[in-house]
Amino acid sequence: MEEQRSSSIEFSAFERTLFRYVAVLAAFMVLTGLVALLVWLLAQIVSFFYALLLPLSVAGVLSLILYPVVRWLQRVAGLSRMGAVSSLFAVVVVALVGAAVLVLPTASHQVQEFIKAAPGLAENAYESLSRTFPEATDRVASMLEDLDLQSIVPNLEGMGSQLMHYVAVVVGLAFVPLYLFFALLSGERLKEGGREVLSIFRPQTQHELMFLGRLFVGYVTAFFQGQVVIALIMGILLAAGFSLIGLQAAILFGLMLGFLNIVPYLGTIVGLMLALPVAYLQPDGGGLALVAMVLAVFTVVQLIESWLLTPKIMADRSGLHPAIVVISIFFWGTALGGIIGMILAVPLSAFVASLWKHFRAKWSSALVDTSEVMEEDPDILSGLSDFDDDAATNPAGEQSDDYPHR
Repeated sequence: MEEQRSSSIEFSAFERTLFRYVAVLAAFMVLTGLVALLVWLLAQIVSFFYALLLPLSVAGVLSLILYPVVRWLQRVAGLSRMGAVSSLFAVVVVALVGAAVLVLPTASHQVQEFIKAAPGLAENAYESLSRTFPEATDRVASMLEDLDLQSIVPNLEGMGSQLMHYVAVVVGLAFVPLYLFFALLSGERLKEGGREVLSIFRPQTQHELMFLGRLFVGYVTAFFQGQVVIALIMGILLAAGFSLIGLQAAILFGLMLGFLNIVPYLGTIVGLMLALPVAYLQPDGGGLALVAMVLAVFTVVQLIESWLLTPKIMADRSGLHPAIVVISIFFWGTALGGIIGMILAVPLSAFVASLWKHFRAKWSSALVDTSEVMEEDPDILSGLSDFDDDAATNPAGEQSDDYPHR
């Protein structure tokens, strides 16, 4: 027995600490691989069920935005769930009809004028390019004359399948109001259904998963509740500004670019790419002066958004740097195959960042002594407690029963 005890291997404090960090690194690499595999599988599922998932995603986001209104109607007006949802739908329909009556005639007239002016825009564009790049314009014209259209036009079968895909997407979007109605009507029953699905796990795992689900829903709700309001205000400001300076299809451009600002910076980027050429080539009053006025409108609206709307409405709810926001839009847009990924990019990135902070704190407490953690980063444990206190509440600030108290 004494020989066995003397022959046992003893590790120094440094070696034990090194083993802990190696274990954390190995766990991080495995987790990274699992996350990459999960993102790839999610992208394949989204691509295959795109026509179904797009309307469900839109209805889900709208339900998260409007659900607090339903709860408010129930609490203040004393309505039942059915009455509150029906009243909300009636108000939305009346608001949409009123907006259509006020805006649609002017917008329709502007669109018709823009369509009539389109040949003039194309002619001005060709003349401008011919004066600036005469050799390149002649070369492109000769290439277009010699181009075999049959070689670039897809076959009829491919066009048919693509057309059917678009038809399926449009038909799916037509069901968004129905999905939204039942989502708002279900309310807490969806949460109870989630609890039943998770009942196969042990209680601690159930609480953990429900906490993470509530965290994700909180980020999605907070982001879209603020971003939709910002996009609506920016659309109205852009439409008004473009109308004042005399840009063709001003209301169409303004509302469209405002809607695109639901994805941060997308409306501004697309707007500069579309509005500036139209302002320069516009037959009636176009030129550098109109381009300068369009830039001035964009600058003023962007300053209002950056200095007033975002600080007051969003209040840095995502906690992401603007550069990270741009990168996340491109990443999730590519990973999830288009518009769904771009729309969910910011809340997904914020959720992943919080998820990493959550698990990092758990690993640190499990694999490293608390004293070592405090010596390395004195703020990590206090930051964790702040994070836990914030995440334990829902978007309305109420205490959550799903938080996994430790």
